[in-house]
Amino acid sequence: MTPLASRVRTALVLLAVFVPAVLWASAWLWAILMAGMIGMAAFEWARLSHFPPRSARIYAALLALGALALRYGLAADWPAVQSALIALAVAFWLLVAPLWLLGRWHAEQPFVRAVAGVMVLLPTWVALLYLHTRGPGVLLGVMAIAWIADTAAYFVGRRFGRHKLAPTISPGKTWEGVAGALVALALYAAALSAVIGMPLPALFLMLAALLYVSVLGDLFESWIKRVSGMKDSGDVLPGHGGVLDRIDALTSTLPIATGMLMWLERSV
Repeated sequence: MTPLASRVRTALVLLAVFVPAVLWASAWLWAILMAGMIGMAAFEWARLSHFPPRSARIYAALLALGALALRYGLAADWPAVQSALIALAVAFWLLVAPLWLLGRWHAEQPFVRAVAGVMVLLPTWVALLYLHTRGPGVLLGVMAIAWIADTAAYFVGRRFGRHKLAPTISPGKTWEGVAGALVALALYAAALSAVIGMPLPALFLMLAALLYVSVLGDLFESWIKRVSGMKDSGDVLPGHGGVLDRIDALTSTLPIATGMLMWLERSV
């Protein structure tokens, strides 16, 4: 089986499992399922950070269980906790992550890596819960932004890619791929505008901003892998690598999109 065929088959299997969970899982079951996924990604993050095997397992378990403890142990204060974590994620992705990449920081200290992993993964879990409460269509619609951008960038980059986007971080990514993703998201914005009635220019600008953070999330994980000397975060998903490889763009896109949605809801 070719790498592309393996990639497509894995994506179809993931969708066959994920979409029914989005549609029919109750709030508490969804929280547990997503905590499990984030725990797997946390283990891979710890692996990229060269934590000892036992420490990596403990880190992943603490992050997953800590997420659930926040949600159900602080139920009365959850809206405030949720907003605070999303605000921290916005600050991380708009300030810290760009400086991290521009400075080519290695940040190999275990404490720094552990905190960075929490900042990357915990708000992603929060965003998954928040968007799920807004309905399956909202969650899938937001996730589709990263999926469409990633797919368009992959195929356009393979066909037309000539100019490297960040060769010292991720040699396979090209400016042509980013342009293809932007065109694909423009078409998606037009379709969304017709469905939800939001003005197309404003919606396109929001999707363009989310494309930027999507690429940023992808590049951030690529840099962490490059510093760690590893090609993939794991090997549980044939054609895609690890869980973290599959959700890298979502770790930035979902919290920022959630922050945008929170702002829009409070502005109405």
